[in-house]
Amino acid sequence: MNREHEVVSATGRDVLLPTYARADLTIVRGKGCRVWDDEGHAYLDFGAGIAVTGLGHRHPGVTAAAHAQLDALWHASNLYWTEPMLALAELLSDKAGGAHAFFCSSGAEANEAALKVARKATGRTRLVALEDSFHGRTLGALSVTGQPAKWEGFGPLVPGVTFARANDVESLEAAVSPGGDGAAIVLEPVLGEGGVVPLDEGFVHAAEEIAREVGALLWLDEVQTGIGRTGTFFAYEQLGLEPDLVTLAKSLGNGLPIGALLVRGDAAEAIGPGDHGATFGGNPVACAAASAVVRAVDDALLENVVARGAQLRDGLSALPAVEEVRGRGLMIAAVLDREVGPVVEASRDEGLLVLTAGPAPGVLRLLPPLVVSEAEVDRALEILAGVLA
Repeated sequence: MNREHEVVSATGRDVLLPTYARADLTIVRGKGCRVWDDEGHAYLDFGAGIAVTGLGHRHPGVTAAAHAQLDALWHASNLYWTEPMLALAELLSDKAGGAHAFFCSSGAEANEAALKVARKATGRTRLVALEDSFHGRTLGALSVTGQPAKWEGFGPLVPGVTFARANDVESLEAAVSPGGDGAAIVLEPVLGEGGVVPLDEGFVHAAEEIAREVGALLWLDEVQTGIGRTGTFFAYEQLGLEPDLVTLAKSLGNGLPIGALLVRGDAAEAIGPGDHGATFGGNPVACAAASAVVRAVDDALLENVVARGAQLRDGLSALPAVEEVRGRGLMIAAVLDREVGPVVEASRDEGLLVLTAGPAPGVLRLLPPLVVSEAEVDRALEILAGVLA
């Protein structure tokens, strides 16, 4: 490493706002399921940029699509149509049963848009979300995030939000009933930041039934679960749901910033010019990459998600330090008999990047790329077995 690089790195660290507790690791290159640091060390990436690089780093089809679009058009604004935006909208509409699409740059932005659509379409203001849920850190998204520790210092939040316990129908019924003016019930099919907790089929169907009864919209946050992560393109497909609103981001662009709100049914008729916007929404390069991602999530890839997910869950369950394994597809958590922070650090030292999740101190989260191989899963399990021994 040359001296100039060292100086620039140190200065950069000094002037970034400390919004993340970053590891002392600078990643400079990625390929497939691996990344390399600035000293040449390789790591198996079982975090996938927090469920973002679903097709692995530098996926050839996505890379080619982005490069081709860079040579044609970077930006045109939403005052005009662009071919990549229209192509992506059609692909996602087909996947979501004729939904209308709004594009933005992140999951939090997609959830902000969903919040506005829910209010405009219903003429109501109350929202019901789940305890331990996570929907983003912008003010509206934070307001429906069921983690009080993340609210501290940022109040008052958007009013009219009530929280229910996940997989507790009585709690959900109690949260919906006050006032009778519900705009939406918002659910993550699997609570991601809340500890990788899958929602029960009975619970989500009760939520759908309640929403229909009270005239509220059913809003599925698939920012982390969508685009094949759980073994189907949308996680809601496995649950037999018909949501009104679906939010996407993370792996939609495989690393390029893009978010989407999909609005199904009559709710789309409530939105007109000027009701919402995003300067970079529908960016041609991001949309070209996202279209390549959507096309790549085929039956063979989804079969790999199911198979590798089962392999990973079985392997984790066999480790003595693991008390519980939960999740769907390749969105998996292992509940450990110890604090998870030192395990994450020790795994990194051995060449494996893994994550934490949730308010509990012992939840290890694994989100490998959907293209992960059998041998790569075996290697990750081997490293974890050594770390947890």
